[in-house]
Amino acid sequence: MLTKLAMTGFKHRWRDYLVLFSGLIMSSAIFYMFEALVTNQDFLKQNTSISMVGLIFQFGSVLLTIITLVYIGYANSFLLSMRKRDYGLFMLVGARKSKIGQLIWLETLLVGITATIVGILVGTALTVGVSQILINSLGLTLHHFTAWYTPAAIATLLLYVGLFLIAGLFNLLSLTKTPALKLLHSNDQPNRPQLKPARQLIEIVVGVISIAIGYWSMANLKILQLMGIGIALVTIVLGTYLLFNAIFVWLMVALKRFSFAQRGLNGFTLSQLSFRIRNYTKMLSIVAMLFALALGAITVGMGFHSQIPSMANINNAYDMGLVNASTAEKAQISAMKPKTTATYHFKATKKVVYFQAAEFNRQPFTTIHTRNKNQLTFNTVHNNAAKLQKSEDNYQLMQLQSGVMATATPVFLSKTAYAKLAQPEQRLTVFTTNNVIEHRVALNKLAKHHFHTTSPEQFGGRYAMYLMVNGMYSGLEFMGMFLGIAFLAMLASCLMFKILSGADADQHRYKMLDKVGTTRRQLNGAINKEIAVLFILPGIVGIVHVLFGLQMFKIIMVTSPYTGIWLPFLIFAGLYLLYYLITITIYRRIVLQ
Repeated sequence: MLTKLAMTGFKHRWRDYLVLFSGLIMSSAIFYMFEALVTNQDFLKQNTSISMVGLIFQFGSVLLTIITLVYIGYANSFLLSMRKRDYGLFMLVGARKSKIGQLIWLETLLVGITATIVGILVGTALTVGVSQILINSLGLTLHHFTAWYTPAAIATLLLYVGLFLIAGLFNLLSLTKTPALKLLHSNDQPNRPQLKPARQLIEIVVGVISIAIGYWSMANLKILQLMGIGIALVTIVLGTYLLFNAIFVWLMVALKRFSFAQRGLNGFTLSQLSFRIRNYTKMLSIVAMLFALALGAITVGMGFHSQIPSMANINNAYDMGLVNASTAEKAQISAMKPKTTATYHFKATKKVVYFQAAEFNRQPFTTIHTRNKNQLTFNTVHNNAAKLQKSEDNYQLMQLQSGVMATATPVFLSKTAYAKLAQPEQRLTVFTTNNVIEHRVALNKLAKHHFHTTSPEQFGGRYAMYLMVNGMYSGLEFMGMFLGIAFLAMLASCLMFKILSGADADQHRYKMLDKVGTTRRQLNGAINKEIAVLFILPGIVGIVHVLFGLQMFKIIMVTSPYTGIWLPFLIFAGLYLLYYLITITIYRRIVLQ
């Protein structure tokens, strides 16, 4: 009988359960995506030369576990709030507490296990989709990466099932020891904020000091090593929560005292935020951390991507050199519309390559002379034969040779002296396109056709250097972009779940406003303002975290981590705005029927 009553309650509140399930599924899916990288040690070792990466990801796993713990705790409280009234009614009609306890336990476990299993499957599908998009669009080279990784699935299942076992026990004890009448009216009790100046001031001071320590440790990661990451993890999480808990409560109380709170529906909006203020502070702290993680990861990933062509460009002025290029290969070069192309004739022995000086006088050979390797700045030098013979950078000409000639010494002869050599004459064709990455597919095809391999050790030029650097940084670039997208999805899940979970309870408030003559435009404006606050506050804190957090990547990035930072920030702002518009659209459809 109790099971039938529970199923009836489920049918009546299917929309709330849908919000709960979707939130839990996304949470477990994102956790699986993260663990698919963290637990795959072969992937981490093969795709990055930085030994600390594995340990850094372990710290990240701890942080995500803390976020997951709070998220599941909130999801469980939402499940509990939906069922309190039902269980109170069951008690009033004479149901035994032991039976209700069993029902609570089974329902919590069923919700948790089902959502986790579906979430792991969704996470696998997302891993496949996101990884393929990144690999194809960015031209990445990865080793030992797999979308389905059994240790990651086991870790996700054990964590979530364990947390729901604890949640089920908590629900059993909480509901069976609470009087029936209190259960019936539990959702009508507001959580009104109380301003306690001394406590708020202490929380603000401790929060600011904690965050300052975290920022300092990230900026001095070269000295502190792994300890700096651990310090930052603890202090920034603690400081973020304390600041939100102190300042947000103070803001809600303080803003009501200003005259603008009496205009239009501003007072209603502030009251809406105040009604569940304590839950908001916890969730907004999580969202701020996820915002920082997502934006920071995407920024670093794009930073590695942007420095690859820069590092390739300092190696050589030419994309590739072909010895004795065929007619078909010359056609492939022409199809790329190169900015410069030149052909030099030569005769070679095992140790020396002889060139005609006159050809270099007519077609000067361009070399790269670096000014500052840390900043990747360089000069291009146009060399005739005499300058190239004396130049320290003439090795760049020999890089474009193939086989044993790449290590030979260049010698520039007059036309007469060159003609006296008995060795057979050969041709070296060099060319430069406007962008190596843009033409990487055509260059790859050309390398396969001429060298019968795409291994960069077999040929020289900018394209060979691009392949080497791309292979070295692809793993880090992929990790940054992949995790950034994953954290962004979890951020959206947290915010949307928090906002939409209270939408059903807000319906009657908006109905009352509608009955007293409030226009639809005013109602939409109130919704826009309320949800905008929940998006803007963690966004501001997250941006500040990112700006300071990028300091710790100075030790592993050749260029400044702040180079081109406006682009990932702009992209992220667009996605964040899109999530905001989606959230208010769904919320309006629920509360403004």
